[in-house]
Amino acid sequence: MTMTEELTFWTHEQKCQKAVEALGSNGFTARYCPTPQEAADYIIAEAGDAVTVGFGGSMSIAGLEIEALLRSQGKEILNHSNPAFSLDEKLDIMRRQLTCDLFLSGCNALTLSGELVNIDGVGNRVAAMIFGPRKVIIVAGRNKLVDGSVQDAIMRVKNWATPPNAKRLNYNTPCSRTGFCSNCNSPERICRATTVIDRKPRLTDLHVLVVNADLGF
Repeated sequence: MTMTEELTFWTHEQKCQKAVEALGSNGFTARYCPTPQEAADYIIAEAGDAVTVGFGGSMSIAGLEIEALLRSQGKEILNHSNPAFSLDEKLDIMRRQLTCDLFLSGCNALTLSGELVNIDGVGNRVAAMIFGPRKVIIVAGRNKLVDGSVQDAIMRVKNWATPPNAKRLNYNTPCSRTGFCSNCNSPERICRATTVIDRKPRLTDLHVLVVNADLGF
């Protein structure tokens, strides 16, 4: 690692640690993970007694490459992202994710004040984050950190997360063509449910892993 890389890593580390401290003050179980592998190891350990594991369609979670390992351990994997599934099959899996043993998701934006900001098109992902699963683990890469307000975090989502996600999912939206949010009214618009989790929901065992690496969009 060059000196520039070391100092960049150190700078990100300070911001990650600040977010973890704020999350802890807000009641979340929060942990700083220097590497994606440490985040993956944490999830595998926490999944020990889980029978069903739900995946919220997160590129951050996909980047940890843990689905195959969990499946090999005999877990029932609830992942609706398979393009071969029919709409009814996807909806059935989404509904089962709401009551799974462990739900895994990324986060669109995380303020340094410890607020989780997400925008969904359907709402299944944010619904499962808040209540239902026995345990929820949210992974936020350093690229999701926002040194600012909730409104700044929302703008981060719309400017940096929504356009590539719309393009990835082949939705016919203005942002999937231009790369810029136009606050559209497209039938395929994916910005439909905005949530701010500023304190740990009282009855949800919610863990947040802040990783010193770029994960997802």
